[in-house]
Amino acid sequence: MNAITFNNSYATLPDQFYSRQQADPAPDPKLITANSGLATELGIDPEFLNSDAGLAMFSGHQPPQGADPLAMVYAGHQFGGWSARLGDGRALLLGEVSGYDIQLKGSGRTPYSRGGDGKSAVGPVIREYIVSEAMHVLGVPTTRALAAVTTGENVIRETRLPGAILTRVASSHIRVGTFQFFYANNDKKALQTLADYAIQRHYPDAQKAENPIQAFYTAIIERHAKLIALWMKFGFIHGVMNTDNCQIAGETIDYGPCAFMDDFNPMKVFSSIDQKGRYAWGRQAQMAHWNLMRLGEALSPIWGADEDASVKEIQSALDGFGTSFNSHFQTALSQKLGLPAPNAAILETTFQTMAEEEVDFTLFFSRLRRLDQDGGRAKFLSLFKQPKAADAWLESWQTARDDSDITAKDSHALMCAANPIYIPRNHRVEEAIQAGQTGNYEPMHRLIAVLKNPFEQQSDSEEFEQAPQAEQIVQQTFCGT
Repeated sequence: MNAITFNNSYATLPDQFYSRQQADPAPDPKLITANSGLATELGIDPEFLNSDAGLAMFSGHQPPQGADPLAMVYAGHQFGGWSARLGDGRALLLGEVSGYDIQLKGSGRTPYSRGGDGKSAVGPVIREYIVSEAMHVLGVPTTRALAAVTTGENVIRETRLPGAILTRVASSHIRVGTFQFFYANNDKKALQTLADYAIQRHYPDAQKAENPIQAFYTAIIERHAKLIALWMKFGFIHGVMNTDNCQIAGETIDYGPCAFMDDFNPMKVFSSIDQKGRYAWGRQAQMAHWNLMRLGEALSPIWGADEDASVKEIQSALDGFGTSFNSHFQTALSQKLGLPAPNAAILETTFQTMAEEEVDFTLFFSRLRRLDQDGGRAKFLSLFKQPKAADAWLESWQTARDDSDITAKDSHALMCAANPIYIPRNHRVEEAIQAGQTGNYEPMHRLIAVLKNPFEQQSDSEEFEQAPQAEQIVQQTFCGT
């Protein structure tokens, strides 16, 4: 079994970027699950995951050789309100393996815990493990899960719940809020240091540009335009798109009150604290734009010597977000409909019909791709309250497909590649969480196994495809802090 080679490049930055911190060792850790496939990608011997040394690392007992545990400092706008000092309140960055951050989430108090216990209940750990790995398989840039362990102690939330720790993997954990922290503190030197580090690590091509900061910012905008389009393509609602949850590398991070939409509603929210729909499905592009505007502000002191010119260049770069997002989103939706190029009329008709009929988002597209199977048309029509509405939409869709001059075979191939049959439906995730709180992880393992092949029909897995019954509907999700 090979040892893991760690380093921590972030720890080479000045002390004001973080606080060194050791984890609180779990009193009686036990492995819930581990990701052997991800381990292999990182060059880690999968056998390590199930070893005593692996458990010691995942539970905070023994930092691996080369690790330099630290909690990162950052600020952020949370639901539009400014918080000047946030930081990793329940997470520790151990270091990097093969260029990827390895972080313990739920490992105890840090200087940024703000009165919290720094621990995690098993529910949020199960949710993030399932959903982040599902997002990866769907092709959405995301942090990933290497391991989940129980700690052997309870944490107090509304009730006493079993504690757990997630080992999270990311390209890095630098956020918009990281830049905001130093901007708010008028620390131009730290801003430049952070930008240089982030450019070298994530956007090395920007170093060759006439204005590396401008190139850096433009590249971040493009990554987020594509990211949000992918979220919305699969009906994903992040739920807490604060600037401290907006990662510079363009990955989905922090799966707190996230959820996948069942019945289509553009203004759907799940987060228990999103009372005004700020982060609704249909507002996610708008809020990403808002977050990126905050990043532009934070970068402005190091943009260039001419302040007026800098403001204009920042705005010009930001203006490109809408164009890029619309392009990515319309292309994604066209593929879901089996069309080779965007068709504004059918896209509008599709969303209007889905909303009026309250059609399940995932089933609409997954059954459309199987329309020609035995009983396929009947199954598709059953999603609608009014069969006439379904017939009318199908006629308009067929016309759009005929006008696009694409073969039925090629159209079907596009739909199969774009429309998953299985997603981490909220009620199935909730079932896994409820079972996990009693020490039963079989529902979690079963769901993870199904979600490894979301685009392929799987025998004996029909229940994972189905929309929830009335009594199974999950109305709200929670951060778990």
